[in-house]
Amino acid sequence: MNVSDAIDARRSIRAFLDKPVDGDLLRQLLTRAARAPSGGNLQPWHLYVLGGDRMAAFRSEVRTALQRAPEGEPMEYAIYPPELDAPYRDRRWENAQALYAQLGIPREDKQQRRDWFARNFDFFGAPVGLFCFVDRQMGPPQWSDLGMYLQTLMLLLKDAGLDSCPQECWAMYPALVQQFVGAPDNLMLFTGMSIGHADPAAVVNELRTDRAPLEAFAEFQGL
Repeated sequence: MNVSDAIDARRSIRAFLDKPVDGDLLRQLLTRAARAPSGGNLQPWHLYVLGGDRMAAFRSEVRTALQRAPEGEPMEYAIYPPELDAPYRDRRWENAQALYAQLGIPREDKQQRRDWFARNFDFFGAPVGLFCFVDRQMGPPQWSDLGMYLQTLMLLLKDAGLDSCPQECWAMYPALVQQFVGAPDNLMLFTGMSIGHADPAAVVNELRTDRAPLEAFAEFQGL
């Protein structure tokens, strides 16, 4: 698979098969993804990867946490700005509407929507979960480096026949994740990621979100 094909094929998968992922393959891909660019070659990503018995133990703790604190813990950063203006607000709304329409969940059925959102915290059934942390001394430029690493990893996963879903929703439970994986206090949780094999029978995996046209975000000067 070439880079263009991997970009076109990658999507956020929200239903995974109960099929194991080879740990050695993951190690190879995570190592290769570290060729992603980072300012000053700081390589600010810190990763914790769960599978097998550790994933089962984590899922158990998450179920308890969801009962204890269904609205989440105190967050260390806002996943979205509190007051989004157009067009960003509209894009987010359209994305949510497309997802729930694909699932056949009507807008007025708040409980069913909450139940679906809770599937995030089961990694959508994926056998592997990845958490990406950043050192607290880092600033916005290094957060962009994290994005470049994670995108590189997701494309490599696709090239290797695996699927993924980046999940910033884990920022709702930073203390739970940090304590479970044993991350030191100087690290801050940025995001999680589900990794596995997409369930081809799941309707939700047929969703393909739109992208804004080039003229909506790019201005050419001198060419």
